Amino acid sequence: MDLIDLPLFPLRMVLFPGGSLALRIFEPRYLDLVRDSARDGSEFGICLILDGEETGAPAIPAAVGTMARISDFDTLPEGLLGITVEGRGRFRARSTRVRDNGLVTASVEPWPEEPHLPVPPEHGLLATILERLVEQVGGRYAKARRECFDDASWVGFRLAELLPLAPAEKQHLLETTDPLLRLAQLAHYLPRFQDG
Repeated sequence: MDLIDLPLFPLRMVLFPGGSLALRIFEPRYLDLVRDSARDGSEFGICLILDGEETGAPAIPAAVGTMARISDFDTLPEGLLGITVEGRGRFRARSTRVRDNGLVTASVEPWPEEPHLPVPPEHGLLATILERLVEQVGGRYAKARRECFDDASWVGFRLAELLPLAPAEKQHLLETTDPLLRLAQLAHYLPRFQDG
């Protein structure tokens, strides 16, 4: 598969395919990235920070991330630019470099989409838990089609996004390439969230 050049936005959180994040933009390097992305509709990569901070010196990003596209703009109360991004496909960075302005860019290999597999009976509880979570929190998933809750990949990504997992756990779930293995890992995490 051909490599593509992608600007990166390292964060202390994980964006999953089909998910969304609201971001505050104030550093010049990211204002430039947003301007360029808005102008030509291009995507950029969101990666979990492995070492460093979200601001200041360039952080070291995880090799696997999610391509993001801007879906909305907003002016925040403090006058900062707010954007909402939608998660697209995943990628693996093969090499990174830092531009003069501190923006990290990477040569990335896009990953193919996961196959659409039904949620197996042994993980039906996960789909039920997701439905209840969506009923409680509402938001964009409240209008999801019924068949989404039967798709192993969609259920796994949404639970990984909504459950209060550690960033490293979310990153592990993002890097998992088999939707059924992702559901099995989520089932392993579940007991810690159940009432004692």
